[in-house]
Amino acid sequence: MARLPIELRVEYRRLNSFFADYTKNISKGGTFIRTAKPLPPGTEFVFVLTVPKLGEPLRLNGEVVWTVDPARASEENPAGMGIRFKYADAHEREATEHIVEHLIKGELGDHISERLLRIAVDPSPKKG
Repeated sequence: MARLPIELRVEYRRLNSFFADYTKNISKGGTFIRTAKPLPPGTEFVFVLTVPKLGEPLRLNGEVVWTVDPARASEENPAGMGIRFKYADAHEREATEHIVEHLIKGELGDHISERLLRIAVDPSPKKG
């Protein structure tokens, strides 16, 4: 799935601790949160994304699917956690995907974003 390199403020809680970090990229299926304290894979949590030009922050459920340990991080591969979005229903999924599409179009323009979104749906090479 195509990922857009974009930095959005993200806030979340774990137990009684509050965290504010930034995304590194986003796609329709999830995001990568840069953090020196990644949560363990399998952790489900609610996080809030501050999206420019959106009236209110976007609240999403997510699950940590992989992490980059701070001890192994580099500039190209920063410490953090890969998050898969989790949806309550199809309507929530469609609404989130619509917002992500608009983010991609806003950052890259219609022509490039349409190509990226088409690749995300059908990654197979075209023969002809």
